Amino acid sequence: RKQAPEESIHYGQPDFLQFNNLACETAGGNVIFATDEWFAPASNLLKVLEPPEFIASAFTEYGKWMDGWETRRKRIPGHDWCIIQLGVPGIIHGLDVDTSFFTGNYSPSASVQAACLDEAPALTLEGDRTGMAASDSQFEAVAKLHSELWEELVPVTELKPGYSDTCHNYFPITYPSRVTHLRLNMYPDGGIARLKVYGVGQKDWSALPTQDQLDLVALVNGGVCLGYSDAHFGHPRNMIGLGRSANMGDGWETARRLDRPKNLQVDGKGILQVPGYEWAVLRLGHPGVISQIEIDTNHFKGNFPDSCKIEACHLTPEEEGKYVSGRWSSDPGNKWRVLLQPQKAHHRHFYSCDSLALSGPVTHVRLVIAPDGGVSRLRLWGRPTSTRHISKL
Repeated sequence: RKQAPEESIHYGQPDFLQFNNLACETAGGNVIFATDEWFAPASNLLKVLEPPEFIASAFTEYGKWMDGWETRRKRIPGHDWCIIQLGVPGIIHGLDVDTSFFTGNYSPSASVQAACLDEAPALTLEGDRTGMAASDSQFEAVAKLHSELWEELVPVTELKPGYSDTCHNYFPITYPSRVTHLRLNMYPDGGIARLKVYGVGQKDWSALPTQDQLDLVALVNGGVCLGYSDAHFGHPRNMIGLGRSANMGDGWETARRLDRPKNLQVDGKGILQVPGYEWAVLRLGHPGVISQIEIDTNHFKGNFPDSCKIEACHLTPEEEGKYVSGRWSSDPGNKWRVLLQPQKAHHRHFYSCDSLALSGPVTHVRLVIAPDGGVSRLRLWGRPTSTRHISKL
């Protein structure tokens, strides 16, 4: 089993890679318009469960099959572009324009524009769009959005070719406003494998009754992973995605710890006695009182953790910043408190308020698994409290 390259974040890479991909298909992202999709459809841009691949022998009736968005060699005025509707509207912190395997056919330059639309436009692209281009009626419909006037997130910038050491074109974003739609421009034509839009979902909490029970850590509600000990096979942010996981790649999975005893022993509760553990820290979309927890190890059949526990705390934005800069390596303020005592973790578990050790509002949680393994989903159901936590991140 290969390590997922897009899930492994190394020092030296942009910090924004830790945030959620707000545009991916599993989060509900959708391409609603594209000028041209001759060689490969624009919907490929939002694929996330599998990294881009190249199959030398794969061809379609229109030419070489490519795992990305590729337009024909343009022979008319203008340039190619597409409109992407984010699955989760929010604040964007960075972009990855990935040109993997597009080496002699990548787009020479690109730019990205953004908008926050009050209503979703009545535009859709259905079916396999390979070999197709936008119709006159589609151009007329998309013209009403005036997308050429949207805010510029990334100016026209030269892209690097799709070799393994140059394919990721990273762009940090400092745009402070909520975004619902993006316009990706290629100049003048060519191919891009993936567009990853890293950010934090932004929900309108003022419109919700304070007594409603919500999943406070969900991607769609603004939850985000801020740190972890290991993500060899899958990033912890996957745990707060939509629905149940599609497969093992759609969850958090660590490498096997090398400090495990040669002969394993258990305590009176059947929990392995091991010296090491792995952890992931997540910030809730809104401070709240957690009343129910779901820990799901779906698909992790021979690699689930032996046990797990959850700690929680209430941090100010300033305190959070200190913890993030220290990569959560210490707890100088002794802030963490046990929310859920160690429990066996081998299927889909639900824990009600009777099992929880904290009853006050919290802003962050730390999921601790021992000794290692995979968790597909984490749900923290609760009631948002009045205090709004706004991070500086």
